[in-house]
Amino acid sequence: MRMLSKIVMSAGLVSLVSTMAPAAEKTRPPYPHYWISVATTNQSIPGMSEEMSGMASMFGGRGAAFGPRRTLQLQLEGPREVAEPKAEHLIPPGQKMGDSLPLITPKQEKTEYQPEQRGERPEKYEKPKARMLIYWGCGENVAKGQPRVIDTAKMSAMDFGKALSGRSGTRQIPPSPHKGWTYGDWPNSEDRKDVPKDASLVGEHQLKGSYLPDNIRFSLDQKRDFMAPVSFSAISKTASGAWPFKWQQVPTAIGYFATAMGHNQKTGETIFWSSSEVPETGFGLMDYLTPHDVQRFIREKVLMPTSRTSCTIPAGVFKDVDGAMLQFMAYGEELNLVHPPKPKDPKQPWNPQWSVKVRLKSTGSSPLVEAEERGSRSSKKRPAADDGAEQEQQPSDNKKGGGMMDGLKGMFGF
Repeated sequence: MRMLSKIVMSAGLVSLVSTMAPAAEKTRPPYPHYWISVATTNQSIPGMSEEMSGMASMFGGRGAAFGPRRTLQLQLEGPREVAEPKAEHLIPPGQKMGDSLPLITPKQEKTEYQPEQRGERPEKYEKPKARMLIYWGCGENVAKGQPRVIDTAKMSAMDFGKALSGRSGTRQIPPSPHKGWTYGDWPNSEDRKDVPKDASLVGEHQLKGSYLPDNIRFSLDQKRDFMAPVSFSAISKTASGAWPFKWQQVPTAIGYFATAMGHNQKTGETIFWSSSEVPETGFGLMDYLTPHDVQRFIREKVLMPTSRTSCTIPAGVFKDVDGAMLQFMAYGEELNLVHPPKPKDPKQPWNPQWSVKVRLKSTGSSPLVEAEERGSRSSKKRPAADDGAEQEQQPSDNKKGGGMMDGLKGMFGF
């Protein structure tokens, strides 16, 4: 009798728990996701105007694109397959790229199976040799405890990877081709026009497609428009060997980060530096970051707040190094839309129909090369455009191939 009562009570509990299970635990039907990645890039030369930077790419620079550029990457995925996938992004007039951009589904080419061919194993594995020096922090002098030395000859592959690892942001997985879904993107094989320098994303946007619902409409404001380009003042080395550099504020930025890299031909060492106040390689930070990650890394003194407009690479970091490169990141706001919005009442059912993510960044790069007399005279008084005009009027004193432009040959492929 006692056993029977226990069975009855257990059955009752199971029934009660099943009736109390929230509706939210039910599997929601999948819905389309659309990502818009907005980037501004500016590969510059200290003291060179935008017009002169445009001319520099004509000197055999292997496709190098100097000066400010705007780029877009559009990625769409819908939760069903259709025989003839078609989709397009209707854009505002201010974007100056026509009425719409086609989101083309890549064609999957069938390939014959090729069995793996096993070659002979090398008789002896030779461990790669590399020695790297890691520096960090803005200032005239290198702080104590630096550099961190990474030497493959003295460490295992696991230790090497651990030494190079650093912070990274929240993992972001954009739309991509996968089974059961339809994918479309731009630029693509049919349309890959350049984004005009004065294009604007501000305004009404709409998505249409054979694998999409009919109501995908959204608006973008000034915070989600193309960011201003990273613009440096002329960069020159001080007498002590430090590299101070300044930049103009990027109005819609929410955080900054800078890194530099060079190679010492004499010692064979590769040198890395970052603007972080704490040890950080920065390899995982040179891309889009979420606003939450940006604020977290600012609190941890890894990223610089937008109130900063200058930094100095300490003296001695790039001693006897030719052709070091400075990289700069300005992180932008992010927009995340889900339609309809999630209700405040958790008991109310929620079935999203589509989502849109807009992420932004502005990047700049510049070689750390001495600008000779021109840089020392005018970097504190004039912006880069004026500097370039002055340089153009001055004759070259080094007819044997030296000077600033020769220092750039290895950097940009001249």
